Amino acid sequence: MNTYIQAKQDDFQKSIDFFIKEIAGIRTGRANPNILEGLMVDAYGAKTPIQGVATINVPDGQSVLVAPWDKNVIKEIEKAIVDADLGVGVVNEGDKIRLTVPKMTEENRKELVKKLNEKMETVRVSIRQIRDDIKTAIEAAEKDKQITEDDKFRFIKELDEETAKQNEELKNLRDKKEEDIMTI
Repeated sequence: MNTYIQAKQDDFQKSIDFFIKEIAGIRTGRANPNILEGLMVDAYGAKTPIQGVATINVPDGQSVLVAPWDKNVIKEIEKAIVDADLGVGVVNEGDKIRLTVPKMTEENRKELVKKLNEKMETVRVSIRQIRDDIKTAIEAAEKDKQITEDDKFRFIKELDEETAKQNEELKNLRDKKEEDIMTI
């Protein structure tokens, strides 16, 4: 792998990691604690991640239990979950909060797949921008006589192969998530 691609390898990985994090929040037909990922609770005068104030369990396929360590923040946790509009039923049971994941209709599933595809396209654009940056650097190096014309074409070919590999990984992640969404 050439040095131009190696220099931007972290950027490619950040794009893939961003996509993984983004799709973790898309719910499937089963209860998943990841739907609460990134949810901030206004507790003790500061915004705190929900994992910092409560334990999150999945007792069955249709519900998630949120049990706060301090019962005094249960109202704040409930408010944060309701405000997040996650599309789940929220029931305050006094000492814990039960989130009920409703059965998904075919229409809901198709809408989520559409959202998934939008997120994938956003990441594909960022991968394309990284590719363009690398290609510009390679062309500038050839223009400045740092590399030969043959090296330029070889580096660009390697760049296209790396870009295709990154897009394939992205597509595989999307396909797996789509399968999870569409599975009843």
